[in-house]
Amino acid sequence: FSADKEKKTGKRKSVTIFGYPLSIFFIVVNEFCERFSYYGMRAVLVLYFKYFLKWDDDFSTTIYHTFVALCYLTPILGAIIADSWLGKFKTIVYLSIVYAVGQVIMAVSAIHDITDGNKDGTPDNMTLHVALSMLGLLLIALGTGGIKPCVAAFGGDQFNEDQDKQRSTFFSIFYLSINAGSLLSTVITPILRAQKCGIHTQQQCYPLAFGVPAALMVVALVVFIVGSGMYNKTAPTGNIMVKVFKCISVSSSSTKKPVQKLIKKKNEQPNGEKLIFVKMVLKVLFLYIPLPMFWALFDQQGSRWTLQATTMDGNFVSFLLPTVNPILILIMVPVVDFIIYPLISKCKLNFTPLRRMTVGMFLAALAFVAAALVQLQIDATLPDFPSSTEQQAKFINMVDRPIDITAGNNTFQLETFQVGLYKSDQNHMYPYFKHFPETATWILFSNVFWLQFGDVVAKPEEGANAIRFFNSFGMVLNITVGEESFGNIISKNMSTYVDVPQGTAEFLIKNAAGNQCVFSREFGFGSSYTFIIPPTFTLEENCGQHIKEVEDIKANSIHMAWQIPQYFLMTSGEVVFSVTGLEFSYSQAPSNMKSVLQAGWLLTVAVGNIIVLIVAEAATLPDQWAEYVLFAALLVLVCIIFAIMAYFYTYIDPAKIEGKFANLEPEDEKKKNLEVTKKDMVENHNEKRRKSSNSSSDEEETSQTNF
Repeated sequence: FSADKEKKTGKRKSVTIFGYPLSIFFIVVNEFCERFSYYGMRAVLVLYFKYFLKWDDDFSTTIYHTFVALCYLTPILGAIIADSWLGKFKTIVYLSIVYAVGQVIMAVSAIHDITDGNKDGTPDNMTLHVALSMLGLLLIALGTGGIKPCVAAFGGDQFNEDQDKQRSTFFSIFYLSINAGSLLSTVITPILRAQKCGIHTQQQCYPLAFGVPAALMVVALVVFIVGSGMYNKTAPTGNIMVKVFKCISVSSSSTKKPVQKLIKKKNEQPNGEKLIFVKMVLKVLFLYIPLPMFWALFDQQGSRWTLQATTMDGNFVSFLLPTVNPILILIMVPVVDFIIYPLISKCKLNFTPLRRMTVGMFLAALAFVAAALVQLQIDATLPDFPSSTEQQAKFINMVDRPIDITAGNNTFQLETFQVGLYKSDQNHMYPYFKHFPETATWILFSNVFWLQFGDVVAKPEEGANAIRFFNSFGMVLNITVGEESFGNIISKNMSTYVDVPQGTAEFLIKNAAGNQCVFSREFGFGSSYTFIIPPTFTLEENCGQHIKEVEDIKANSIHMAWQIPQYFLMTSGEVVFSVTGLEFSYSQAPSNMKSVLQAGWLLTVAVGNIIVLIVAEAATLPDQWAEYVLFAALLVLVCIIFAIMAYFYTYIDPAKIEGKFANLEPEDEKKKNLEVTKKDMVENHNEKRRKSSNSSSDEEETSQTNF
């Protein structure tokens, strides 16, 4: 009997430790490594788009959310492949190989040296890097999405029917491994990216930031395969989602009938029980319609909010900020479950699951209002660069007396080493300036002797500081900072800009005779300065006191810590919305259709990311804060619609309904059983008559009498 049961269920006797199958160890380790790989790569993805591929913020956001949407669309494909064709084990193995190949391709695409023929630090064939990146992301989306619905379910298959408690503990450990992988990766990969690497030129190390997640994905695959001999592998039995879709067309014709009436009329149509269960699922899926708007805001933590942080002062939290969300989740889930909800219950408030989800959506909207307020403060500190129809001139007075400047209709006076800024529409600019760049710096040595140099035209990238020197000393000077060099700067000439990182920078200044001095300066994030070496400069110990500075762009002054409130509100909304939503969905679905709701839930995430693409492309708002307010307003509107839908929703108990079906004996079934009984009686009677024809007449008479 045991052998037949094992053959029928596909389960084998597994090695256990403390009552748990040893095979789940390999599954948990696999999930940890896979989540580290995915979230680690995603933590620096939008920065890779912006700073390596040189895409603007809008296009980087578009591609990022397209990728995330694909990651949440492919689980449906993975579930169908696993249940209908390959089985969970083979699906996980094959798609993990695809996943690992995609991660490796991403790491290779970030190596700038492979196309840097002239060794200047800039790839000569950016098209190749873009093509490799897109191929890698496509394979990753197929891999991570395809295995998403399989791994947890495969872990559950390792337990016997009498191991409910162990199975429940496994899912808790499984969820913990997901958060642990996410938390560690969002700390480690930004640190890896900040390292310098390269063969010819040292740059931000995106190959390392993508390479480590790729290595973890290979480890995940190897660990999973090593445990192959210990797994219980169930054969594919057909995908429930495919069956559900076949039933939807039939059940849609009676969607207005209450479930209780359908129970009574179960036998009026074929597969009545399945149709009623499908109707229960459709009621929940209908409530899913407004939910993508929440995810449209939630997933912008990895795109818009990350880009917002690049314009802020990221001193001590620059690497810790991405971890705010997973840390807050670990803290707030028990706080909400064991403190907040019980307090609300004691206040006699009926805080139903759908009401909780409504509150979660509202908190997410508040998070974007907070992001808009932060953005307004950031915008006040950003430089006001001239538009395509404007021109800007900056004047620096090097004369030891005041100079009057007339530009267009404006006249102003500059003191010695004072800076004057003039910006005007090109049609009203002083005619002489029209022949020069849109943004320029003019060094004034007298009323008639001017020198013009191109000015910085954008905020320095990645928090660096754009620094240059103007040499008005009487000889050539060579200036270096760390491994970067400004070159030999001849008298009355300007160096090129050099990016200097945040912190204390020491500039080594020396002349052709070998005399030198060190000029030290503390820098923040994202500033730009022009340092002027005056004619009175001397190469002595305190040479820095003679150097004059002109601030071209102010440093980022709004600290990244101001993003914590918006992260707190968004995480609070996630805990109330997402956790409750999954709990509600499972409580309202039949036991054999919970995977359908899981697929539907993941689909709302995909649609939410598609909404970001549509709004970002269609809105074309000039200010980022206005886009944040737009998303917040849309979510509030959707929140109101969802609240109305929730008000008319009637909660059901699927277990009770399933129990009714188990105990229900339809009239048709009774009639069928009666007909079978009558038929059997007639057949028995005829059989006895045939036997009696060969017997004696007395026996025949007795037999007929007895009948």
